[in-house]
Formats: sequence, structure tokens, C-alpha cells
Amino acid sequence: MPRLIALVLALALTAPATAQPSAIQAEIARIARPAEGIVGVAAWRLDGRGERVLVNADQPFPMASTFKVAVAGTILAKVDHSELSLDQLIPVDPAMVVESGGIAATFRHPGVSVSVKNLLELMMTVSDNTATDVLTKLAGGPASVTRWVRAQGVEGLRVDRDTAGIIRDFFGMGPGPFRQALEAAYKAEPKLEERGSRLNPAFDSDPRDTATPLAMASLLERIFSGKALKPASTQLLTEIMKRNTTGKARIPGRLPQGTVVAEKTERSAARSTTSG
Repeated sequence: MPRLIALVLALALTAPATAQPSAIQAEIARIARPAEGIVGVAAWRLDGRGERVLVNADQPFPMASTFKVAVAGTILAKVDHSELSLDQLIPVDPAMVVESGGIAATFRHPGVSVSVKNLLELMMTVSDNTATDVLTKLAGGPASVTRWVRAQGVEGLRVDRDTAGIIRDFFGMGPGPFRQALEAAYKAEPKLEERGSRLNPAFDSDPRDTATPLAMASLLERIFSGKALKPASTQLLTEIMKRNTTGKARIPGRLPQGTVVAEKTERSAARSTTSG
């Protein structure tokens, strides 16, 4: 059975603690049934009250864009240790441009430099793939991001590729600059984007770039509780995640109006991995 959806929550202090985990798990199973896939959930209150809600919480799921939480944490840790500055301008190599909203959709020509702070904003609020890959490289590469996660005491979450690498592998794209490889892939398969709505067992079973719901929720807890980063970086990342613009019909759309949600969603509705 495909691992289509992983929902990962670290609940806010004001969340009600009245519902029993068994009842919540039963409701999750009911809602997830039409998806015809495996759903994973890890949810608990940050104040320690109540019991945890865990559904397939130890199973690895493809992270898709939610790995950007770990990239942001790694970058801000470098800021905390004065290895980077939020105002530092980072040149964007045209060869690293990956199609998505943000930089790729706005700047069609070389000569772009963006501050670390704005790269974080683009990565976390509009899921900008180019900003993500620039920051992943700045962090020292995927292995460095995984090492930062391990330093938080979190197992079960691994970052192995940047977004260009993940997309290339998913769609079977060739080598060369991303835009050229994408154009070549479309010429060979004009309806290439339809692959995103079809099952891909090889991708789903790939251990690379996966996280268990428990691992992702544990990382979010570390971040939101101020244990992973200095206070200024914790506040910055939390506020940026509150400004997320993708997936508003998902978790935020199903909560009472006015509920504050700090999240990072996967852009694709067909293959949704959501953390918030």
C-alpha cells in the first residue's frame, strides 16, 4: 500500500485535552480511508498535558517539501553560532534554479543575490525550491542538515538530496542544469506532470529523504519549545512558518477561524506530507 500522506502535528498550548487518543485515532482512520494509502500522525500538546496521538508514527514517509524545516533549522543554528548573518547576500547560481514559485518564477536572468533571511522566507512561505537548494548548499549539503537533526536527539529523519535531486529522481530527469533537464524531459514526455498524481512505488519505498511522523513532530517540538535554537532564531522561524501560504485548505482550513498555525506543507495535493 502506498505511503501517500503523512500528517505531523505538534499541538499548541491552547489545544483542548479532552478527546481520548483512541477516539482521535478512530476518526483519523475514518477520514483517511478514501485516500487508499497509509496515513501517519504524531500529535501532542507542547505543555506536556494529555496523551500523545500516534498513528503509524514509526513508519518512514517521503518528506517532500517538509524537509525544508530541517534546512531552516540548520541555517539558523549557523546564524546562532555567528557562522552566517541573516543580512548576508547569497548569489543565486543560475544552474541551481529549480522551477517553483518565488525566484524561478520572478527572475529569468542571471545576477540575483538574496539575503539569508529572505531565502528563509521564500523557502518556508511559498516553498521556493531554488531558495531551498541555495540554503541547503549554504548549510553544507544534505548530510550537514541530517547531522544537525541528529544533534537535536532526533532519529528517524534523514535528508539525502536537495529539491532538484528529489525531483530529478522522481521524474527520471537527465543531467545538466535543472531547467534544461526539465525541458528535455517534457519533450520526451509532454504529460510529465501527470506522474505526480500517479503511484510511484519505487519512490515511496526509497529510504532517502524520509521521516517518521514521530521524528518530525519531535523536531518541531524542539524548535517551537526553544530547545533547538536561540530565542531570536526560534521566534523568527516560528513567525515565518505562521506566514506560510501553501496548503491553506488542509490543516488551517479545518480548524476554527482565527487559530494560529505555524506549518510547512508540501505543495502537491496528490502526494501530501504536511507538518505544522
